[in-house]
Amino acid sequence: MSDSVYKVIELVGSSETSWEEAARNAVERAGQTLRDLRVAEVSKLDMKIENGKIAAFRTRVNLSFKYGGGE
Repeated sequence: MSDSVYKVIELVGSSETSWEEAARNAVERAGQTLRDLRVAEVSKLDMKIENGKIAAFRTRVNLSFKYGGGE
């Protein structure tokens, strides 16, 4: 078994429905271009407010994926 290196990036997902869906949106979108996703950690939750009402739920996610190539 070889040693591995992982990179961590921060993403913000949004949803009109929930924080969970916002997190899912961030991870699924990242999965379209990044390989070997490993761990997603929610670091912050907030909401966008418009005219006194919730317009969107936002979830900040730290996402790790295997760094390097050619295995």
